[in-house]
This record gives sequence, C-alpha cells and structure tokens, in this order.
Amino acid sequence: MKPHKSSPSSPKRPAAIAAPIIVLLLLALVSLYDMNFSTRYPHIDRVSSATSSSSPPASVSKACNYTLGEWVPDDEAPYYTNLTCPVIDDHQNCMKFGKPSLEFMRWRWRPDGCDLPRFDAERFLEAMRGKSMAFVGDSLARNHVKSLLCLLSKEALPVEIGTSPEIDVTGRAVRRDYHYDNHGVTISLFWSPFLVKANLSNATLGQWDLHLDTADARWAAHVTGFDYVVLSGTNWFLRPSVYRQSGRVVGRNAAAGNSTELPVPRAVRAAFRTALGAIASLEAFRGKVILRTVTPAHFENGEWNNGGDCVRTRPFRRGERELGAVEAEYRAAQVDALRETEAAAGRRRNGAEMLLLDITEAMNLRPDGHPSRYGHPPGGSVEGSFVVDCLHWCLPGPIDLWSELLLQMLLSHR
Repeated sequence: MKPHKSSPSSPKRPAAIAAPIIVLLLLALVSLYDMNFSTRYPHIDRVSSATSSSSPPASVSKACNYTLGEWVPDDEAPYYTNLTCPVIDDHQNCMKFGKPSLEFMRWRWRPDGCDLPRFDAERFLEAMRGKSMAFVGDSLARNHVKSLLCLLSKEALPVEIGTSPEIDVTGRAVRRDYHYDNHGVTISLFWSPFLVKANLSNATLGQWDLHLDTADARWAAHVTGFDYVVLSGTNWFLRPSVYRQSGRVVGRNAAAGNSTELPVPRAVRAAFRTALGAIASLEAFRGKVILRTVTPAHFENGEWNNGGDCVRTRPFRRGERELGAVEAEYRAAQVDALRETEAAAGRRRNGAEMLLLDITEAMNLRPDGHPSRYGHPPGGSVEGSFVVDCLHWCLPGPIDLWSELLLQMLLSHR
C-alpha cells in the first residue's frame, strides 16, 4: 500500500520538520558531550564501543592522532643495536640469533596528519629529572622496559639497585630497579602478570586463583612515591583461572573448565579497575597512571603450541589486517576500566591523573617484528616451553614506538 501524501497544509508537516530537527539537536548534544569528554580526558577521545578506536595520548593536538597511521620506510633506523645496548634479553635479541631479514628495524610509525618526533634520550632524561617511573605487568612490560633502557643507552646506562630480588613462583624477579645517577631518574619493573592478587592453586594444571577485587600488594604497596605508573598485561588471563571476589568463587575461565565460566574480558576489566582504583585511592599519590593497551600476537597457520609462526618480513598496510575479536575485547575492557575509574576518582580528586597509551592499532600492523625462532640458539626454547615467539618483540624493533609515544606524553604533562 502506497503511503498517503500530505498536502502542503497538512498538520503532519510540522511534525515531519520537527523530527529531523530533534535528531540534529540530539546529535549536537552528543557532540558537545564528546568535546567536553575530550577536553577533560584528552587521552581517550570518542571511544563509544568495544571496537572503536581511541584518540592518541593527551600530548597530541586535535589535528594529530598518534594512535592511527601507517608504517613507512625509515633509512635512519635503528636507534641502537645488540652491540651498543648491553641489556637486551636473549629472548628478544633477534640480531644475535640470526633473524633472516632485518628489515623489521627499518620502519617508522607515521601518524595521521602529523610527524611523530624521534626519540631523544637526553630530552627524556631531562623530562624525568628527579622523578621515578614504575612499569607493572607481565613479560611485555619487561620487554618495554628493556626497549626504553636501550633507547636511553645512547645518553647513559643505569645502575641496577639491589642484588637479590624476590623471586616469584614462576621464577621471575618480582622487582628490578634501574637508576640514572646523573639525572636522579629511577625506572622500576614490577612482575605482576594479573595486576591483582594471584596464587598458583594447581601447579600440575597451571591453574591460578585470581582475587579480582584485591590489587597485588607486591606492587600496590610501593607505588605511592612514583611519579608515573605504567600498567599493562592481558596475556596471562588466558591461563586456567578461578575468579574470586571477597574470597568467594564467582566464576572461572573456559580453560579451567566449569559451568560457572566467566568471560575473560570481564576478568580483565575487573582486574584493571581494581589496579587503577588501588592507585587512585592512595591519598599520597600525586603522579600519573598510564595504561598501555593490549598488543596483538601474530601466530599464523597455527597457535603457539601447534605449528604457528610469524615469518612475514613487512608490516601490514592500513586496512590489510583487522584487529582480532579477542584483542578488541581486551582493549575495550581496558578503556572501560580506565574511564570508569577516572569517573569514580573524580569525586575525590586525590591528584592522580589517568592517561591512555594506545598502541594496539599500530602494533596490529607489525607481524614482522617478533623473534619467531630467533630468540634463542637453534634447538633451544623461548622463555617457558614454546619454541616460536610471535608475542614479544625484537630489540631493536617496532616496540621502540612505545617509548617514542611515552616521551611525547611526558613532555605534554610536565
């Protein structure tokens, strides 16, 4: 049946005109909200869904988005080599163990609409003079710290403080501290793969008990005096885990096998909310919290334990590879946790500022930057039990971008 046409004098005409006007007004209100949100939280701009992309760190002007862009050839790279930096772990020393193509070192991130300044070691140390920065997370946090130490090695080498660190049940040092005497700068690394209190409840099955409402005291009890705290970590949440709140079991992930399954992204969101909230609740903390988003792995033709590898020698072009659903959910969980904690902390305002270091999209395009089979001698294995590493990053390599962005954040938030 054809719709009835109203005459010019029909009383429905004003209603027809009013409808789009109302829609436009609503859109205007939403735009004003986004503008206000962008002003108050310039590190998270226009994040409205689980799969949307966030704006760059707050160092970026409205005309420049550091988190969206493309990788372009770079004749000036790399910043350092395994011969000039003495702190590269063997697991990421791709030059030492003969990675066939070293082209992965010769690309530079070009953000949309602007140029990202190259890393300046002297400027970083000056911006951090008399200050301290803590990195809290898993082995990718350690990967980041070693990248930063290598970038700074052009200007100075640190002295590691302490000789007998506490060793975690997994065999990792719980805390490492690196000090730059001439600048009074301290960079610390805390091993806390879940960010929250965790204990290995079944070593045979590799099963963990995660207390999603209790921050890991091994780092949370020490961050008050830090000027910057960089939080990260998602990969360990795929391990068999039982989730607890107030000591009571509230679920478990699929790997632990039970009808009380709790989606892993929900656990990630809860853990980051707890970690961020623990810092925000510290009355004496006057620093800045930086949340680094998830970095994708690039196993192809199989997983880490059944033949997967990463043998590509060039970055993906923009749009060539979609972000995986799991990584998108993890990133959304991190962003939601940051926004919710920021909103809650705003009511008490203890001086803590929360920022987002969003590297997910840039790293999604770098399948060529992983060690693959070249993070160990032939016949050996990577940290743990797997032989092929498409999770961590070669040094030097694409991960150096994280500190380039970190420097821009420091300069804009001094």
